[in-house]
Amino acid sequence: MNNLNSILVEGNMVREPVYRTTPKGTPVCNFRLASNRFYIQDSGVEKEVSFFDIETWTKLAEACNSLGRKGRGVRVVGRLKEDRWTDNEGKHHSRIKIIADHVEFRPEFKKDTAYETDANAESDGEDIAAAIRQYHEDAKHVEYHESQVMANVPASVMF
Repeated sequence: MNNLNSILVEGNMVREPVYRTTPKGTPVCNFRLASNRFYIQDSGVEKEVSFFDIETWTKLAEACNSLGRKGRGVRVVGRLKEDRWTDNEGKHHSRIKIIADHVEFRPEFKKDTAYETDANAESDGEDIAAAIRQYHEDAKHVEYHESQVMANVPASVMF
């Protein structure tokens, strides 16, 4: 029986994804994720940042390579894996990374003013409703799941 080993983490990519293939031609994509946690102290709101190394394989790796970029928000579901090795001096090292089973990309929005109302315009409910409708039309949410990819089922698009 396998023990439970599951993790969900959400944050932003801190650098461009690194794509490579194994000697047998299997695609692998690695990226680093920063996840922020905010909490209140006597001095005010504090921020704690944690960094995670993510590894994806096969079609999921190809999707991460094509859709991922520095600063892009992602949600990753996967499992923890510890790599252990000994260096040339005999010193033991280890590193824990996340092997992703599911990667969800946060929506990317155009840098235009489609969601902002003109400062001189009357800010009535119709302007706000139109901005919200446009926001939802543009907020396509692409989700890749390893089981979907392996079964050659197209990635689902959520709104």
